[in-house]
Amino acid sequence: MLAFSTRVAVLALAAVITVGLNGPATAQPPPSHHAGQEKQQPATAPTTDNTVLQAPGQSVFGAVQEAIRHLEADSTTDWSQVNVDRLRQHLLDMHHVAVHVAVEEKTPIENGLRLRVRPTREAARASLDRVLDAHPHMLKRETGWTMAVDDRENAYVLRVTTSDADDIAKIRALGYMGLLAYGQHHQRHHWHLVKGKHPHHHGEQ
Repeated sequence: MLAFSTRVAVLALAAVITVGLNGPATAQPPPSHHAGQEKQQPATAPTTDNTVLQAPGQSVFGAVQEAIRHLEADSTTDWSQVNVDRLRQHLLDMHHVAVHVAVEEKTPIENGLRLRVRPTREAARASLDRVLDAHPHMLKRETGWTMAVDDRENAYVLRVTTSDADDIAKIRALGYMGLLAYGQHHQRHHWHLVKGKHPHHHGEQ
């Protein structure tokens, strides 16, 4: 009888110890909708001293870097004729006519558009003089459109017209900036400039 009582006491004590160690059973909380969110985030590559950024930081730097890469890749490059400064000046002209010129009038006319623009800085005036000296010829060559330029009262009046009725709406939509940027001759012109050629002799702007 004593042995049986001792056995029961030992089993009861073991049960108490087991409950104490494991603790009472608790309900598990429902999974959060944020669960595993961190694992779904794309990994970010660590930045080191060997990391190479891609953006040049400024448009003139970018254009000059591109030109230099092509010069180095071109086996016909004559480095004694290369003229990076000339390309830089033209890129600055493009910056001035894009940023420092106010469009005072944009009026539809027969077969095209009339624009009145005014440089807001002296440097922009010199730049606009140079650009408008060449761009009308290239626009005519690429599109058949006529750009007439009249310099008056510190402003410029541009009349752009076409004999193609289908192009009239396009000319009016392009406006000042679009008409100056239009065409693919700009890139060829930059290449001739940096190689030390005379673009106007090649029919380029």
